[in-house]
Amino acid sequence: MAEEDERVPDPPEGFVLAEGRGAFSTHNGPYFHRPGGEEGVAQAFYALKRHTNGVGIVHGGMLSAFMDGVLAGAVWRGARRRAVTIHLSIDFLHMARAGDWIIGEARLTRATRDVAFAEGRAYVGGTDVVRCSGVFKLMGH
Repeated sequence: MAEEDERVPDPPEGFVLAEGRGAFSTHNGPYFHRPGGEEGVAQAFYALKRHTNGVGIVHGGMLSAFMDGVLAGAVWRGARRRAVTIHLSIDFLHMARAGDWIIGEARLTRATRDVAFAEGRAYVGGTDVVRCSGVFKLMGH
């Protein structure tokens, strides 16, 4: 793959490179996050050609993996515990293409002693690309 296909421009204002991610996310990224924010989390990635499917739109699996991480980030922020996904539900609403900045936002909606619930969306510009919700198993302290 040509090196220019991997060039990522500066992130949207307020976003910085997310570091310390697992191998899977590091391979799929780079991902960026917006520090701070009391309610929920915001993360972003720049869609590269390698993130697209055969018809040139961002692959649903890429969007799913990205939003799984965004929702998990909201669970971490809200419950202060690591969590693993039990259930992920995604509605694909619109297309994203290489060259788009995709921004994901999520918030914790509820947490019990063992399980947490989160919801979120990813958008390009003012258009929602996906809406999603997830259920997460909270891990030990």
